[in-house]
Amino acid sequence: ILFQVNGHSPDSDVQSEESLREDLQEFLGREAPLHQLDDLTKVNPVTLETVLRCLQARYMADTFYTNAGCTLVALNPFKPVPQLYLPELMREYHAAPQPQKLKPHVFSVGEQTYRNVKSLIEPVNQSIVVSGESGAGKTWTSRCLMKFYAVVAASPTSWESHKIAERIEQRILNSNPVMEAFGNARTLRNNNSSRFGKFIQLQLNRAQQMTGAAVQTYLLEKTRVACQASSERNFHIFYQICKGASEDERLQWHLPKGAAFSWLPNPERTLEEDCFEVTREAMLHLGIDTPTQNNIFKVLAGLLHLGNIRFADSEDEAQPCQLMDNAKCSVRTSALLLQLPEDMLLETLRIRTIRAGRQQQVFRKPCSQTECDTRRDCVAKLVYARLFDWLVSVINSSICADPGSWTTFIGLLDVYGFESFPDNSLEQLCINYANEKLQQHFVAHYLRAQQEEYTVEGLEWSFVNYQDNQACLDLIEGSPISICALINEECRLNRPSSAAQLQTRIESALAGSPCLGHNKLSREPSFVVVHYAGPVRYHTAGLVEKNKDPVPLDLTILLQQSQDPLLMVLFPINPKEKTQEEPSGQSRAPVLTVVSKFKASLEQLLQVLHSTTPHYIRCIKPNSQGQAQTFLREEVLSQLEACGLVETVHISAAGFPIRVSHQNFVERYELLRRLHQALMGPISPSPERSPHSKEATLQPLLQDILHTLPALTQAAATPGDSDEATPAPVHCGRTKVFMTDSVLEILEHGRAQVLEQCARCIQGSWRRYQHRKQQRQRRAAVLIQSAIRSWLARKQIERLHTAATTIKHAWQKWRIRMAFLASKELDGVEEHFSQVPRSSSSSPQPLVQTRLLGAIIRLWPLGLVLANAATGIQGFQRKLVVWACLQLPRDSPRSYTTQIAQQDQAGVTSIRALPQGSIKFHYRKSPLRYADTCPEPSPYSVIGFNQILLERHRLIHV
Repeated sequence: ILFQVNGHSPDSDVQSEESLREDLQEFLGREAPLHQLDDLTKVNPVTLETVLRCLQARYMADTFYTNAGCTLVALNPFKPVPQLYLPELMREYHAAPQPQKLKPHVFSVGEQTYRNVKSLIEPVNQSIVVSGESGAGKTWTSRCLMKFYAVVAASPTSWESHKIAERIEQRILNSNPVMEAFGNARTLRNNNSSRFGKFIQLQLNRAQQMTGAAVQTYLLEKTRVACQASSERNFHIFYQICKGASEDERLQWHLPKGAAFSWLPNPERTLEEDCFEVTREAMLHLGIDTPTQNNIFKVLAGLLHLGNIRFADSEDEAQPCQLMDNAKCSVRTSALLLQLPEDMLLETLRIRTIRAGRQQQVFRKPCSQTECDTRRDCVAKLVYARLFDWLVSVINSSICADPGSWTTFIGLLDVYGFESFPDNSLEQLCINYANEKLQQHFVAHYLRAQQEEYTVEGLEWSFVNYQDNQACLDLIEGSPISICALINEECRLNRPSSAAQLQTRIESALAGSPCLGHNKLSREPSFVVVHYAGPVRYHTAGLVEKNKDPVPLDLTILLQQSQDPLLMVLFPINPKEKTQEEPSGQSRAPVLTVVSKFKASLEQLLQVLHSTTPHYIRCIKPNSQGQAQTFLREEVLSQLEACGLVETVHISAAGFPIRVSHQNFVERYELLRRLHQALMGPISPSPERSPHSKEATLQPLLQDILHTLPALTQAAATPGDSDEATPAPVHCGRTKVFMTDSVLEILEHGRAQVLEQCARCIQGSWRRYQHRKQQRQRRAAVLIQSAIRSWLARKQIERLHTAATTIKHAWQKWRIRMAFLASKELDGVEEHFSQVPRSSSSSPQPLVQTRLLGAIIRLWPLGLVLANAATGIQGFQRKLVVWACLQLPRDSPRSYTTQIAQQDQAGVTSIRALPQGSIKFHYRKSPLRYADTCPEPSPYSVIGFNQILLERHRLIHV
């Protein structure tokens, strides 16, 4: 978690310095930092030194996978990296539209093979060749690939098929611990080295779902059971049963704590693979029940006790060898565990049976100490080899699907890596021979086939010189004379084999081969083979005997006498069975040697690989000590030279790694013709495509697209950079378009520009449409709002008009009533005024009467209030108020007299009746806006009175 201080993270300064340094390096070197180059073809220049520096930078940055053209380079981290192999990451690569654009990973190779199977492009079957030195991580890579396919290729729909897929997935994954426990061992270079080759065939049905698998093994190093080099160990399973057995199992298998076994060296070293419970659980999932497991482990314990049998050389050749001290106990325990007769076991180990003559007479001859040890070791190797083959058959029967239930397969080839030890024998010769064949397959498939494809397509191409190991293969397996042929010939000759004689024959017969070296400083007879990975010295002592792999008939008969259920299955009694090493009579049938069998199985494997689409994963070991974050340049450099990786990078970078068929090229980049039309003017329309003239139709389109490259290159070039403006290297072959990564980037950039223009056009049209739509909606809204407002205004005016009319009618009605009442109250005033004499200057009587009548009608309430006020004006002022209220002429006030009747009386004298209590005139204000405004004001209107209150009280006389 990063904590921020004042808006900046504590490592912001470090990141800024890093960014500045990277920018400076990119500016000066015109390339990205080495650890960011995920493909070695992007290294500039492509040399051994730059490739080595790139791998070292990525390894120190904990980036262990790098592409190298068609090959994935995998560096062994020598530490657990669980986040790199999570199921979520598997699903991310499986769900990615283009997994090759993600970071290089073993999952990207697995997903590419899986998609090739789904696309049904010939050849449909796929194969992944995992190669590298011992300890480079091949077994771990194969294990990760199996987990990946178990996750992505097991997606059934129904519940039953889901359970079947889960069972198959679990069994395929459980086959790994069993195969590694019985077939892997610690060597000088690797703690978990595969001592056999295996080809795992993952079987898929028509829906690309995993239905099963099959395992094929090659050349188990069975000699390791009885012979281990210094600082090496036996197979893992022997250490597992000794360290993981319970007390009862120890008593049952006679494995007491602290017991020493000569075939169990370095037991104090505890490895991660010494996990007995994992192996037992995996065997249980594969269908091997607990009693059968105990039987297997009991036989293995018997082999350990068999290895403790030691013989002393007899002084008399006619007498069998005597047992060493404590050997009798070992013979008794071994015979008990293997359920063999003790006497018969001891006799068979010390005395051999010889059949000679036409009548097959039997002779018994005591063996020397060396021969006794050899026969003892032969029994152990024979039992372990058949036990391993039986386990493989059990695994296949458990995980293999019916032939009719699967249609395609993905093969995982995990073979032993190239080996070179101080003492190398037949096992190392076969292992390195297999690696030479696989290297030749890679050369034929990629290096040679790629350049031959340029020639077939009609490209002018200067061939890159690459290391071809055909000369080394001719030395090992060539006909009629080769190392394998000479060794087999020595096996067919009925004479004792001599190591020095074999060395002389090899050096004299194959002296002209450039891959045969000489080591004159070696004291022991040997010869040197210059492999693609470097020279290896092979000792000739014991080479012929190992190639014969003799199994005496009496040893087989001995094992057939066992009462152990497992050994009875491994060694069935068959009267017709005859050993290949001891042919009957004068039969001179060719001996089937180890080299012959291995060569035949290897040829069969290569036929399978040639019928599939191969993919390559090159595993590299950064150091021999198995230490994390340690990168030894010399060791990695030798591996890069050995695996031909530099030649791969050279051809991929100098050639045309991108090749696209005409049809796909036109479909993807046909829209660049728009750009050509914008730059160069109108072009001819696209011709109609017909199946009869497909290539003829595509050629004009291809030329139009390729004509846009100069303009695209010039547009992509920076100002002042003349190198960038040179014509892009691209060639149009007969069926494909070949180009480099730079041309692909230019085409993709131009395509992105055209798509951007189209996107802008679409966006502009859409925005214009949206704007017009909004304008129409706005106008419609304004019209609707105007109509509603006008309607509301009309309704408001109508309501106001109705209210005003109602008020007007009520007011007129009330005014007429008041006028009538006033005229009745003052009916005598007019007569009184008519009796007053008028002066000569007064106005005519009709006008005065009219004014007086109007004033009385309008202002009688005010006059009535003022005249009857309890307190207020008195005397003359009171008269003036009355005159003002009545609006009498001011110029001649004396012309009129006003008589207030009954002034001395209290109260208001009414014509009809006196007021009772309080009299209130209420005027409620209308909620209408213009209710207090009369539409047609009258000259007699009274305004401004909201409430008139007349209280009854005693009047003050004026």
